[in-house]
Amino acid sequence: MEAFKKLTGLVAPVDRVNVDTDAIIPKQFLKRIERSGFGQFLFFEWRWDEKGEVIPEFSLNQPRYKGASVLISRANFGCGSSREHAPWAILDYGFKVVIAPSFADIFYNNCFKNGILPIRLSEEQVEDLFQRTNKQEGYELTVDLENNKITDNAGLEIAFELDEHRRQFLLQGLDDIGLTLQHEDKISAYEAARTAF
Repeated sequence: MEAFKKLTGLVAPVDRVNVDTDAIIPKQFLKRIERSGFGQFLFFEWRWDEKGEVIPEFSLNQPRYKGASVLISRANFGCGSSREHAPWAILDYGFKVVIAPSFADIFYNNCFKNGILPIRLSEEQVEDLFQRTNKQEGYELTVDLENNKITDNAGLEIAFELDEHRRQFLLQGLDDIGLTLQHEDKISAYEAARTAF
């Protein structure tokens, strides 16, 4: 997994509460077992209508948000089923950071396991980010995980909190398997000793 230390990226808004995992990646696209290729189906039913035509009002269909790597949304982001495909789709689309007032627990945990930084901010702070994003085309944020702060080029500075264990996972680019493999020499020694019996 790629280490996350600092990112400066374009911000895209999804101004909805209770964004569930079926909206993030609808069930008909869950037939693949690899982690890639899901980005094209992100928010599928909000991006296209029943005829397959683009819904221009939806933010991710607007040219000004093309290439965004920071997603902002409202409370209870990632609720619904526990599908790990939801963070896969978000990451494959190009988002590395998701900012919201709150997240569903399973989705929040799955983000860390897939190299996405989910940041909880207050409702007021998130509203301010929405206002800044809407007012300024090309609005960017710098997310500095080493110093736990978010800044922009207009003087904004927001500190955020994150569990230190999860923070270190992202800073070092580790998932559960990567963490286990840090002890590969001890695992090998244990297995060698067991085969001796």
